[in-house]
Amino acid sequence: MQIITTKNELKAIVGACKANKQTIGLVPTMGALHAGHASLVKRAVEDNDVCFVSVFVNPTQFNNKEDLAKYPRNIERDAQLLESIGATYVFAPTPEEMYSAEEMNTTFEFDFAGLDKVMEGKMRPGHFNGVVQVVSRLFYLVQPDKAYFGEKDFQQLAIIHHMVERSSMAGTFGNLQIIDCPIVREESGLALSSRNERLSAEEKKTALAISKTLFDSLKWAKEDNATVASIQQRVIDTVNAVEGLEVEYYEIVDQTSLLPTDTFNHAIGCITVYCGPVRLIDNIKY
Repeated sequence: MQIITTKNELKAIVGACKANKQTIGLVPTMGALHAGHASLVKRAVEDNDVCFVSVFVNPTQFNNKEDLAKYPRNIERDAQLLESIGATYVFAPTPEEMYSAEEMNTTFEFDFAGLDKVMEGKMRPGHFNGVVQVVSRLFYLVQPDKAYFGEKDFQQLAIIHHMVERSSMAGTFGNLQIIDCPIVREESGLALSSRNERLSAEEKKTALAISKTLFDSLKWAKEDNATVASIQQRVIDTVNAVEGLEVEYYEIVDQTSLLPTDTFNHAIGCITVYCGPVRLIDNIKY
């Protein structure tokens, strides 16, 4: 496995792969890798001739500088994991390598068709501008045939699909396929996340109430007289009743439009919860 740190080196390697008619899989990450990331990489390795993994903590998608500073980073450990599961190349640039000073200080503009105005977008203004900025940059540089994303970040995944669909009309990213991969959970049910590293042992036990409540809500939704509004409120109340947890939002929305829905058909429930100072996200499909 080879670690690449510059765009010029990356372009040369991608050019050689294309010349050899090799299929390319890409897994964009921000590092602090866990079994969830590993499942994406294994899928990319199986599906393609070569697998590129980006490890880049993207500063333009953080609207909270403290959160950016605290985001876990361990490239040595990440590289060991990636080599053990068959990744071919790791692209680990600095922010200065990825962006000019102007790009770092200017909001990336994109037409989200309203997908950025709800849930995460509402709570983290500018976040998805940074996500689209870095993902589109990676797509240009790596020119993948397939790119792999986890469903835990469901709103982000919907926005990336939207970006590729809009761009594909002009052939910007060729015939790029976005591959949705299911949430990977610990045996306890807790959704794997790099942010889990910031939880104490006690907070990790407390956080189990998030996934338990979501799974319980699948049963509640089948009860007589259950409505989307009543289940939404019941989830919020149940999680908030756990000491140490505070719901930022729980919304049941249509899986495609991300707009509020009054039916459980094709619906997904998306939640963000503070466990102590750590912000955790999860979701459940109804």
